[in-house]
Amino acid sequence: MTMLKLDGQWQLTSLMDASIVAPITLPGDVHSALLAADIIPDPYLGCNETKVQWVGEHDWVLEKTFIADADLLSAKAVDLILSMVDTMAEIVLNGETILLCSNMFRHYRRDVRPYLCNGENTLKITLKRADIEAKARAERLPFPVPWAVGNNQIPHMNTLRKTQCHSGWDWGICLLVSGIYDSIRLQPVSEVRLQQVRSTQQWHSDGSCDVTAIISAEQISPDNDAQIECCLVSPDGERMSQSVALTGTEVECCFRMAQPKRWWPAGYGEQPLYTLTVTTDAQTIEKRLGLRELYLETGEDDVGAAMTFVVNDKAIMAKGANWIPLDAMPGKQTPDHYRRLLEDAKAANMNMIRVWGGGMYERDTFYDLCDELGLLVWQDLMFSCALYPSTPDFLRDVEQEITEQVRRLSDHPSLALWCGDNEVIGAINWYPESRSNREKYVVNYDRLSRVLQEVVEREDTSRRFWASSPCNGELDFGDAWHDDNKGDMHFWDVWHSGKSFDAYSSIKPRFCSEFGYQSWPSLPTVKTFASEEEWNVTSPTFEQHQKNSRGNSIITEMFTRYFRFPSDFSQMLYLSQVQQALAIKTASEYWRANKPVCRGILYWQLNDCWPVSSWSSIEYTGRWKQLHYHAKRFFAQQLAVFVDEENTLRLNVINDEHRCLAAKGQVTWYDWHGEVIDTWPIESMLGEDDNQVVWQCDRNVINERKHEGFFHAVVECDGQTFTNMWFDDAYKRLPLPKANIETKVEEVDGRVMVTLSADKPAFFVHPEFDGEGGDTGRFDDSSVTLLPSQPITLEYTGNTSAEQVKAGLTVYHLAASY
Repeated sequence: MTMLKLDGQWQLTSLMDASIVAPITLPGDVHSALLAADIIPDPYLGCNETKVQWVGEHDWVLEKTFIADADLLSAKAVDLILSMVDTMAEIVLNGETILLCSNMFRHYRRDVRPYLCNGENTLKITLKRADIEAKARAERLPFPVPWAVGNNQIPHMNTLRKTQCHSGWDWGICLLVSGIYDSIRLQPVSEVRLQQVRSTQQWHSDGSCDVTAIISAEQISPDNDAQIECCLVSPDGERMSQSVALTGTEVECCFRMAQPKRWWPAGYGEQPLYTLTVTTDAQTIEKRLGLRELYLETGEDDVGAAMTFVVNDKAIMAKGANWIPLDAMPGKQTPDHYRRLLEDAKAANMNMIRVWGGGMYERDTFYDLCDELGLLVWQDLMFSCALYPSTPDFLRDVEQEITEQVRRLSDHPSLALWCGDNEVIGAINWYPESRSNREKYVVNYDRLSRVLQEVVEREDTSRRFWASSPCNGELDFGDAWHDDNKGDMHFWDVWHSGKSFDAYSSIKPRFCSEFGYQSWPSLPTVKTFASEEEWNVTSPTFEQHQKNSRGNSIITEMFTRYFRFPSDFSQMLYLSQVQQALAIKTASEYWRANKPVCRGILYWQLNDCWPVSSWSSIEYTGRWKQLHYHAKRFFAQQLAVFVDEENTLRLNVINDEHRCLAAKGQVTWYDWHGEVIDTWPIESMLGEDDNQVVWQCDRNVINERKHEGFFHAVVECDGQTFTNMWFDDAYKRLPLPKANIETKVEEVDGRVMVTLSADKPAFFVHPEFDGEGGDTGRFDDSSVTLLPSQPITLEYTGNTSAEQVKAGLTVYHLAASY
């Protein structure tokens, strides 16, 4: 007997208006179905967001007929298996209510064999309004629990276990989506119900490892001796098998690995994966396992307390970004989309992704890809920027949710940390109710947090539970935004508080898990949502696509601090991305130069869920902003960083790898024509996980010749060359030369190559291709410095010819922006 999937086309009908009927593809969402049927306009275009709000104000019925054949009906049980049901749902089979759902993050399994009939069956799912249910729940609470005012446009979402940003965020469209986002399955069961498989690893002093599969199953026919087949296949194809009898509800299979192949984060080694397969009664669960040891070091030290991830006994420098839901319409969250974005993260030398707590526990494909790519996952539980109820009903529901999610995800080698929430400790200080009665709301918070901690520590003894992000440690309910001695930090003083970029150099965080700076999208992306008459940062369409109330003002005000004001709309977009890159580069490089005090840098944010002005480094269309190109450089395993402090300009060279490397290069002081003012050789042996000062210069020497030029470092290490720049003043006060840039586009051995050359130094040189295929291709480098007589050749990857690239290419650089 085989499992029956009910994926594919269903019928969608509004309960409020029976004339609204459309096909809907499941897994999928209501908005995507209505868009495909031309019932609503594209919510992402123009100001259409306001025109589709009615969709979230309807109840929706999803209906499908299917055939139950004799083979299916011969089973003793037939389990309906559901997950990612968003959110309030009534499931009716052949007129009988079989399941009520109320938590998007729960896993549901119900035996529906008694309700099936031979031949045609009808399954009907009614998705009920989330806004009405949220309001009703809020009214039943014993005291007010503040919701995410300023982010959510629809109140009281904190009472529902649903993706919080569905009702809007300061980067997110308000689409109160509903639907079912995972496969709907009917699983026949004759003898044994295979429920779950989990694994443990026991490492020994001789380097061997015991892998134990813990199999949970329920025997339907107690008179039969059910057998469970367990197989572990190594990355090299070596196969180990066991057959065990099910004598209770749990059985174990243990495999001894004499020479296990260890799994490493990206940049530190390979990611070999073992395949574990468990089969019984025509049911199979397959998992990929990575064998590794991991813990979070938080012991006290000379500074305060460490926050260092240690993998296979090696300290890791965590480098990466925060992740929000892939698309505001879940029907668009495809495996290919996940792969492209996560591969782009790895291509920028990231090794950690933080799954932010206002989104969702991600799909299996996300974690599978992180395992494959070596991207560690900081996993928030789904609570963010609001306070939450602590009533018995809410806590019971959350306890079951967390239990199921930890069991689902704990076998992934990429998963590094369970974090209770995003900024919920901090939110106690945000709202009038909690500010005026802080002790009461701290107790309310602690009741929920303790449940989260107890479940995580019961279900996953191999990982640390971290109460909140940011947080200074267990039972510390203080403001962790400004404590750089311990814990993780969210540093928003530059964006939200309006400080200059040098504020990043005023702190030395142990682990900065959130900081960011906005930019506008590129012109090709703007064209996907705004007509030409709306190409203005204060036009209605552009403001609709800026969800931070002060965002456009902050960007333009910071222009005036650092740059000469751009000459037109396209240059404003370009310069905003230069500015964003400069902000995050300033922070990341300074904090890396303070290793080992700082052991983690995760900027906000990697991606967008719709085309919008935001803190992302990759636009919704998939285009890399200049920030992502810079991240590829400032997150590299070896890096040269100029540090200006204590009346000295110095150059630190950082090696994150756990091997010694020789570094050789030079620092050159150039004038604005590209002529050499002075030069200094560099040569050093870098130790494992090292951070060395390899060159320094008295600042007074530079001050005496202020504005005469810029410093340029070139360092070669293990066959790789990396560079960096330093300027002695804000760019607006420097006599930047008006360089002429020549471009040659040609096809070489089937590859599109773009060669850029300049007659004078040019900075933040950014080629941008706008044409067919432009959203799926990219250059291998960008936002670079061009020196005279030193052309740079870049490769453009994408399904685009050299002629197409040549016709659609624009090359920006800083001195040409005004």
